[in-house]
Amino acid sequence: MDHADRLVRVDLTTETVASEPVPESWLREYVGGKGLGARYLYEELEAGVDPRSPANVLCFLVGPLTGHFPGEQRYVVATKSPLTGTFLDSYAGGSMPGRLAGSLEDHVGILVTGRAERPVALVVERGELSIESAEELWGLDARETDDRFSDAAAACIGPAGEAGVSYATIASDGGDHHAGRGGAGAVMGDKRLKAVVARGDPPGSSDALADLREREESRFAADDTGRWHASSETLETVDFANEVGVLPTRGWQEGRFDGADGIGIEAARDAASDRERPGDPVPGGFRIPDDGDGDAETVPRGSTPIVLGAGLGIDEFDAVATLGGICDRLAVDVISSGNAVAWAVRASEKGLLERNLSFGDEEGARDLLEEIATRSTPLGDALAGGVETAAATYGGEDLIPSVKGMALPSYDPRGATAMALAYATSDRGACHRRARPVELEAVDAEEWTTADRVEVVVAEQNRRAVLWSLVADDFLGDSMGLDRAAEWLAAIGREDDPDALERVGERVWTLVRLFNVREGFDRTDDALPAALTVPLEGGPNDGRRIDPDAFDALLDRYYERRGWDESGRPTSATLERLGLADVADEETPVPTETGGRRGADPRDATSTEGGD
Repeated sequence: MDHADRLVRVDLTTETVASEPVPESWLREYVGGKGLGARYLYEELEAGVDPRSPANVLCFLVGPLTGHFPGEQRYVVATKSPLTGTFLDSYAGGSMPGRLAGSLEDHVGILVTGRAERPVALVVERGELSIESAEELWGLDARETDDRFSDAAAACIGPAGEAGVSYATIASDGGDHHAGRGGAGAVMGDKRLKAVVARGDPPGSSDALADLREREESRFAADDTGRWHASSETLETVDFANEVGVLPTRGWQEGRFDGADGIGIEAARDAASDRERPGDPVPGGFRIPDDGDGDAETVPRGSTPIVLGAGLGIDEFDAVATLGGICDRLAVDVISSGNAVAWAVRASEKGLLERNLSFGDEEGARDLLEEIATRSTPLGDALAGGVETAAATYGGEDLIPSVKGMALPSYDPRGATAMALAYATSDRGACHRRARPVELEAVDAEEWTTADRVEVVVAEQNRRAVLWSLVADDFLGDSMGLDRAAEWLAAIGREDDPDALERVGERVWTLVRLFNVREGFDRTDDALPAALTVPLEGGPNDGRRIDPDAFDALLDRYYERRGWDESGRPTSATLERLGLADVADEETPVPTETGGRRGADPRDATSTEGGD
């Protein structure tokens, strides 16, 4: 079976479009998705490039089996993050991935550089791409923009991307789905790229692929992950995290939320406007009426009630869903936004702000979310850069934990030490999807050794690097081993055995580390956030904290297992073993120019010190 082996290259400055072959060795060694994105960015970006400059590379990529895999289809956006300055890969589902794959035909994706003079959209159909004016779309939110493309699928930015919020998302299906964390939407905004539009249908599957899909769906339905996913999707994580005492509550001060019953899975079922929707691609079917917007609906996932509910001390599901709907329409990351508001509340309580904010205040949270997305007030503008930027302006560096500039997401690692290691070593900043040992460790921590924690984190990071190079559904990936991934690749004529795929995962993870090292990242950026050294209050993990010395020893063991030196740089022997010796730069210069790691936003022309 033929497979996609070309790439569309777009320069928005010169308004040129070209199709070029992807090196065959890259397809073999990096597969697609995350792997190809990492290879292109490492090849094409010089160290220190400002993420907000026209020189930054923005890739929209599908996997070799997008449109064929069971589960929700995905596409990936790869770029240099304006929030963290790291390599960024961010994933989204819904209708866009399949239609993008079908529209691209024999292309694996689109690589965008430059900056348009005026707002534009990239329109893909029958393997061809055109640059079209989007001036009339500028200023519209994600839902309004999507409504303009009723005959196509669109991945677009909203007001947050246009304003350059460092954690703006790329939204599709009216804001139901987002390439969320890390600020890829801000990169689109800086390039004046309002939308990528796919006008084709999803690719058709051969009989062999259809049979394989049917078998995989049956396996998934019988798997523990599949059964959990079918009944509750990610919303049940609220109940799980609360039960084991790792639910981040009131700005990461507590591990258990008294109001969890009001925002968990049963509350979602009660609030859902239509529990059963056969064929609906939204997992679980939890569509909630969006307050104040006619018959529109929002689709909260687990992170919404965790960050906008427990994190803000709000215990009413309707209020949480409304806040999530605001984030969806403005196209801003729910996790970073919720943490930003939580930081502001805690800063207010400590007297660092002139503004009075409190936990449990839905109206105050709603106002601040709008201010962040539009950068319309000094406080909103500071928070638009992330919690570390706000802390640099007002103080309060230890209020909300973050890694590499990205606020922590769904689980408090003070109840699961391996999760702290997973957050600290995550390649794009704090991420719970790179490795998620908390689900095992939180209920069996006493029997885990240092070696166990390191091995679980490394193994999950490598395996997920493979799955994200395939661009498979996360939840499908939880139940699919590398043997079945190899079977899928063989069905399209891509021969890879499980051992070879395991090396792909380690190769991709190591290449991304090389990218970050070249940008000046080292052991200090894998450090334990100070907020996690403060004991938790209440719940089964009352008084628990992460010991800095013990964490340093854990990080040492992780680097040793990875084949990295004590500063976190892959050794020459590791590069040789993974076939990266000829890829890696001989030197990795540390950038000294402002904006080399995190973007120097051209909108930030004045200081916000002294008030809000």
